[in-house]
Amino acid sequence: MIDNHIFLDKKAVYYTLGCKLNFSETATINRMLQEAGIRDARRGEQADVCIVNTCSVTEVADRKCRQAIHRLHKQHPHAFMVVMGCYAQLKPETVAGIPGVDVVLGAEQKKDLLKYLGDLSKHHEGGEAFTSQLKDIRSFAPSCSRGNRTRFFLKVQDGCNYFCTYCTIPFARGRSRNGSIASLVEDARKAAAEGGKEIVITGVNIGDFGQTTGENFLDLIKALDEVEGIERYRISSIEPDLLTDEIIDFVAHSKRFMPHFHIPLQSGCDEVLKLMHRHYDRALFAHKIERIKELMPHCFIGVDVMVGTRGETDGFFEDSYQFIKGLDVTQLHVFSYSERPGTKALQIDHVVPPQVKHERSQRLLELSDEKTQAFYQRFIGVEMPVLLEKSKAGQPMHGFTPNYIRVEVENRPDLDNHIVTVKLQEMNGTRDALKGRILL
Repeated sequence: MIDNHIFLDKKAVYYTLGCKLNFSETATINRMLQEAGIRDARRGEQADVCIVNTCSVTEVADRKCRQAIHRLHKQHPHAFMVVMGCYAQLKPETVAGIPGVDVVLGAEQKKDLLKYLGDLSKHHEGGEAFTSQLKDIRSFAPSCSRGNRTRFFLKVQDGCNYFCTYCTIPFARGRSRNGSIASLVEDARKAAAEGGKEIVITGVNIGDFGQTTGENFLDLIKALDEVEGIERYRISSIEPDLLTDEIIDFVAHSKRFMPHFHIPLQSGCDEVLKLMHRHYDRALFAHKIERIKELMPHCFIGVDVMVGTRGETDGFFEDSYQFIKGLDVTQLHVFSYSERPGTKALQIDHVVPPQVKHERSQRLLELSDEKTQAFYQRFIGVEMPVLLEKSKAGQPMHGFTPNYIRVEVENRPDLDNHIVTVKLQEMNGTRDALKGRILL
């Protein structure tokens, strides 16, 4: 048994890097610590506990993790520091050796954080690492958290059985596993009871849902669609080979699922997709986009694209660029390939120089901006429902339409977390939203 009395009146700070799933898990840990008596440290207060939830998708992510740990230790030198997440699982001894770190928790241990806090006595001779081997990462830690945001993030799945040549996530998070549909529906009902209007469905490879329970993703979203009180669902990211036509058809005709998809492409060149060990070719990807647009012409489609992976020649990149240019998608999430120790990509010849990676990224980012601006322009003058989010006093409020157009309106605190009708107008000054006039 854990004696929670030792945690009363203790203060914690949190720092999260990486994906939406990490932020969802941090919010769940925050709630766990609050229930044990540990409150959030206020500005200027010295914390008793520092929680760092790390990412390791690139070498840059690893460096940001180390920088965050150093910075927090400097700001809170006497705090008990716990580091978890993908970087912690992949490089536990490295992380444990960073000054200020007391405990490092792997993917299987982080759900039991409280028992590793002890009496919060700092370790002055290096941290302790607690991790499990890949084959022993088996448990699914549920998470449905809002944090300080309007929308909730519902974790439905963790881990990945796809071993793409460039990726370390299966090694950091383990094999695919999930909660049951019944438990996840109950989480959604609790979110509705707490005033949640929108839920984002998150995970590592959510289309692979059901490996643990023998269920499937389509049945999950059908069940969630029946939860009263939740008005909007968004599917955070789903692999193209797992985005079935049946899922697309269901979203197009559902009560609560928004016309919004995020689909990883990584490359529009079949030769590069083979080098990556992706599970589809570009013909399949094009079919998915065409099917979505056939049923939902107004749908927002975001696409992940990687540049500069080993083996991506100038010709392969140009082939990819032209394919992407011809896709009816809304926005590109562009990132550069980063070499990760232990991945099979390191066995591929032809290394792309950093400057070439940068140039390719810039071309794709410019293409993304063109596509996004064109998509936004189509809806100027249209009236659409917008879920508004609170903002600082004197600052405009923002929110999103069903098809994920960001909208900027006058500050009306009484409309926080309300869906209101807005007439969409011209682009705002920073060109990241359409201005809107509230019609109610």
